[in-house]
Amino acid sequence: MKTVIGTYLIDAPFSALNNKGIDSRGGNENEVSTKSIYSPEGVRPYVSGQALRYWWRNVLEEKYGWNCSPVEVVGKNQAVTNGNPLEYDDDDMFGYMSARKEEVPGKKKLENVTVTRVSPLKCSPLIGYPIRPTSDFGVLTRKTESDPILFAHQFYSNILKGIFSIDLDSVGKYTMINKSGSKNLSPALAEEYDSKGLKSGENVYEAPLEIKKKRVTDTLKAINYLNGGAMQALHHTDVTPKLIILAALNGGNNIFMNIMPHKNYQNGLVNIDALYEVLDDYKDDLLTKVYIGILSGFETDKDKEIFHFKPPEGVQVEITTPVKAVEMFNSELETNVIKGE
Repeated sequence: MKTVIGTYLIDAPFSALNNKGIDSRGGNENEVSTKSIYSPEGVRPYVSGQALRYWWRNVLEEKYGWNCSPVEVVGKNQAVTNGNPLEYDDDDMFGYMSARKEEVPGKKKLENVTVTRVSPLKCSPLIGYPIRPTSDFGVLTRKTESDPILFAHQFYSNILKGIFSIDLDSVGKYTMINKSGSKNLSPALAEEYDSKGLKSGENVYEAPLEIKKKRVTDTLKAINYLNGGAMQALHHTDVTPKLIILAALNGGNNIFMNIMPHKNYQNGLVNIDALYEVLDDYKDDLLTKVYIGILSGFETDKDKEIFHFKPPEGVQVEITTPVKAVEMFNSELETNVIKGE
């Protein structure tokens, strides 16, 4: 199982990226609160994985010209994408669940057809360090003769961290196995793919190699252009990573999950000892160099050790900026990792 694994940090110095609406528990009935989770260490702001994927998909569609699947409302509180991963880039990379009536080859009437695809791109929510959001009060007086209208919203100063992975073996590969997540195609679509010469094995169909490469590398390049979040008119937060670590691994686990301290960053944003340990433990499974991108000035004094990091024997590390780390990693993926059978 070939997997891209990554972890990254987003700087949110004066932000409200994740509002949940009016806080009914607050003293001000017009106060908009931020989304947060409770942890043993305290309350942490977060951006949901769904919101992050929304930002990601928008960049891919708007900047990289992805042909994204139309969404069809098929019933009360139910909407589906087209479920055609060859034609629609996002159906391939982001997965889907589609249930609708369709024509089935050899059948005289429409039948219920349900197809599902597990997303090759997986990501965590963006989680901040424990913090207490600030309530900022505002007032509307512009061109009104009535009493001033008071309102408030919460915001915070924090660093948000996340992890993600891309299952390289499933990008551009579609199966017709009758179990959830593995029945990717409708019978009619499977027949169409077969006529295009895409069948590569029993109940398996594959997109051309160049399509696979483009979808993977576009998905990674889009990280450098992520944008979105609530309250941008008032807080204007750049949500591109300021620190990112990337590698490809022969396995499905994200070994970088715990190398960034969970409680605080008093001793650095990256635990250098933990980074060394996981690279030493999994060095035989690494399929690429390890790419570390960090923006100058973002690091703490402790993190300056990264620039002098000596990896375990047999492991190669490249240290550069976040944008160049993605570019260099993509180049190695295309050349050495994403290959035809």
